Amino acid sequence: MTNEPAAVFEAVTKSYGSVRAADGLDLTVRRGETLALLGRNGAGKSTAISMLLGLDTPDSGRISLLGGTPEQAVLAGRIGAMLQEGRAVSRVTVRELVGFVARTYPAPLPVSDALALAGLTALADRRVDRLSGGQAQRVRFAVALAGDPELIVLDEPTSALDVEARAEFWEAMHGYARRGNTVLFSTHYLEEADTAADRIVVLDAGRIVADGTSEELKRAAGGAVVSFDLAGAPSAYLSDLPGVTEVEIRGDRARLRTDDSDGTVRALAARDAIRGLEVAPLALNDVFLSLTRGRAATPETEPVR
Repeated sequence: MTNEPAAVFEAVTKSYGSVRAADGLDLTVRRGETLALLGRNGAGKSTAISMLLGLDTPDSGRISLLGGTPEQAVLAGRIGAMLQEGRAVSRVTVRELVGFVARTYPAPLPVSDALALAGLTALADRRVDRLSGGQAQRVRFAVALAGDPELIVLDEPTSALDVEARAEFWEAMHGYARRGNTVLFSTHYLEEADTAADRIVVLDAGRIVADGTSEELKRAAGGAVVSFDLAGAPSAYLSDLPGVTEVEIRGDRARLRTDDSDGTVRALAARDAIRGLEVAPLALNDVFLSLTRGRAATPETEPVR
């Protein structure tokens, strides 16, 4: 496999009116990795994906995709994509739809292989407009695979799917990734990034605010979470305990983010307040909130995502 990156953003900027969707974006996607883009609504995830696919052009900077321009990679069938928008095609079967799309590429993946990778072999002769939401999403995945792409881009691929359908989709995606292909996906489900991605990039206001594996991001954020049962005891003192930076009360259970878990636990023990004690490293959700908290959100009316 070539050492050339799958995709490179170099000082990329993109604005919509007064909103800067990409603000000097520098990002290299390595071949064979599964990379998750995280960020709140308005962070610039979908804008970055649109520019990568050649659907939008940067105001300045450069994007390289598989050694050429995005347009060249798309036309050659070297990149596949699942975007957020899409509707079922009426009166065609799954096999017919995937076969039709495959014939538009110069070197397509055999239809049977695309169906197998997407977990659709048993549904090949069913009409597309009669599938469940999770099954329809796997059809969109098979269509994205039809050109036998080296890189696939997934923009919020499991939004609106139930837990079972999400699990089935990621099982299909892992089959594609195991072939040595590159995957770039955006998601609002942090647990998906935690379990599915080799690398996580957090965007905020068009800039990268964190880049690394899930464990690296957690270690860089520092601290731990101490939780215990209040058992009806008061909670006003908790913010004054050693190391505590954040207090959250869920029902009768306290959840403390702390930079000194040993000191926090000792102070709780001195108050005889240890009931159902649990000490755990930060979850990716905690890291994400700490990276994006306090930043101005982009208005929903702006064309930036």
